[in-house]
Amino acid sequence: MSEYFGKDVKKLGFGLMRLPHIGLSTDIEQTKKMVDLFMDAGFTYFDTAFVYPGSEDATKKALVERYDRDRFTLATKLNVTIAPTAKVAKNQFETSLERTGAQYFDFYLLHALMENNYRKYEKFHLWDFVNEQKEKGLIKHVGFSFHAGPDLLDKILTDHPEVEFVQLQINYADWENRKVTSRENYEVARKHGKSITIMEPVKGGGLAKPPRDVLKLFKDYAPDASPASWAIRFAASLDGVITVLSGMSNIEQMEDNLSYMRDFKPLNDEEQKIIQEAQRLMGKSKTIPCTACKYCVEGCPKNIAIPDIFTAMNKQLGNGQDAEAKEAYKKAISDGAGKASDCVNCKQCEGACPQHLPITDHLKQAAEMFE
Repeated sequence: MSEYFGKDVKKLGFGLMRLPHIGLSTDIEQTKKMVDLFMDAGFTYFDTAFVYPGSEDATKKALVERYDRDRFTLATKLNVTIAPTAKVAKNQFETSLERTGAQYFDFYLLHALMENNYRKYEKFHLWDFVNEQKEKGLIKHVGFSFHAGPDLLDKILTDHPEVEFVQLQINYADWENRKVTSRENYEVARKHGKSITIMEPVKGGGLAKPPRDVLKLFKDYAPDASPASWAIRFAASLDGVITVLSGMSNIEQMEDNLSYMRDFKPLNDEEQKIIQEAQRLMGKSKTIPCTACKYCVEGCPKNIAIPDIFTAMNKQLGNGQDAEAKEAYKKAISDGAGKASDCVNCKQCEGACPQHLPITDHLKQAAEMFE
């Protein structure tokens, strides 16, 4: 538990990006049960976004319509990338209010700032817009989520000292990753005195199933602790963190997270050393550091299910599961999805990737592995 902006916030947030589904629709009844478990355990922070399909609507049905507004904290986001005009961008705010029925947002973020879009937020005067909504009482705290390097982060925080918090992707596997720059970004945010919400602590679920040598390292120390618990506790142990978002997709994940975050204890010295050894081992891993955010999929001219293909590849690259990898690849290219070899090298996916992965190179590798 920590206090930020006059509110007590527990160190686990419910990320509403990867909610359970029945077919193509959100499983509202299971989501309600997850919300109830979360709230009953004393947790209050929920995170959604305008561009998460069905998420804001599910938030209304599973949370807003069922709990008094002062009992929970809600964050959502405005994404300029999909907006052709400033008016369309600003309309996202009104749409989010309507979808969620939330009356106001405790935390409101400009979404996924990086090199190829941050100027558009300036061009559309969206910083002024969100601060105007704050003055009206429709937003309590203004921030942004970020997917680039420390130099750009320093520039944005210098240009916009009014920002109250920053959402960063931080996990132990990427702490020293030169492309994700987790540690450097964290240090820049703290230099500017900004509080932090953390996204992707389990790397899109990847750290729930780490390579075998890392899993053995964790199990030898704490046989009953889940791999995900190590990832989330690492992030939550950092100074200045408001909360750590976990994109939970089922009741089992919720119960696991609550089991160790209900009475959160920061990593001790011995556990920090184990994380450092895991980081060294991960440095040797050949797995693709994809978080399955699916930003790369939108607009792919060949409808390639890129994250699913990378998941298949990682079964072989990380754990040597050849048969499982081939079966996962078959599933990834079913139902009309493109094969890895269908890639036309347009690289729109690479421009959208928060991890800055060489996606087209990995797809060529996938074609060689599976085709």
